[in-house]
Amino acid sequence: MSNAPLQAVRITSVTRESPSVRTYSFSPGFSFRPGQFVMVTIPGIDEIPMALSRADAITVQKVGDATAALFRAGPGDLLGIRGPFGNGFPSSKKTLAIAGGVGAAPLRPLAVGGEVECLLLGARTAEELLFLPELAGKTRVMVATDDGSSGYHGPVTGLMNELPLTEYRQVCVCGPERMLHAVLLALDAAGMAGRSYFSLHRYMKCGIGICGSCCMDPDGRRVCRDGPVFAGDTLLTSELGKYSRDASGRKKPV
Repeated sequence: MSNAPLQAVRITSVTRESPSVRTYSFSPGFSFRPGQFVMVTIPGIDEIPMALSRADAITVQKVGDATAALFRAGPGDLLGIRGPFGNGFPSSKKTLAIAGGVGAAPLRPLAVGGEVECLLLGARTAEELLFLPELAGKTRVMVATDDGSSGYHGPVTGLMNELPLTEYRQVCVCGPERMLHAVLLALDAAGMAGRSYFSLHRYMKCGIGICGSCCMDPDGRRVCRDGPVFAGDTLLTSELGKYSRDASGRKKPV
């Protein structure tokens, strides 16, 4: 869908998920595969990539000027959306999903669709665990919080030691990059890197593979076209967990 036109959608509701995260429902919705993303235009501000958390919703963390402007929008306001773009997570019934923070958003459709056998859900605090009541009604959920306010006290990777990883057909992962890298190393040690899929986030300008702003070292794969979901074994020698690039192309540590 590289030629997907800009479509105007109207916000129908805004749900506060945590102190820094909101879900924006809109109409009309889109046909998509879990893990795909859209380019969202906040009129007069910027265009940014966002994963779809539902066919008719994006879940947004307030992290910069564009998302701060979106936080000022409400029901009735218009957004521009292009997409969906990229590839999504493979479909499989025996899936382990691992989510950190707002990384739960692109994994939500997999779980709600009945494809996740177990979900490891991590966040900094209990208040920041996303979609917990909904997801707990769809699959087995194991929780980890950095401050110990709910579930396992520590990073979500600590829960991996409690599971028979090799019994899962695949592992789907999304979250902060340091978490992604730690999960990848753990899966590689268990011989599961080739059966894992990671949703990556990189700075994007066009979203359709033309500008090259989201290319990754060392092989130049574009996150917007070749991703955003990549097989874990293809990331072992990549820049993942080491650095990303800002809008000017300069490296910045993750």
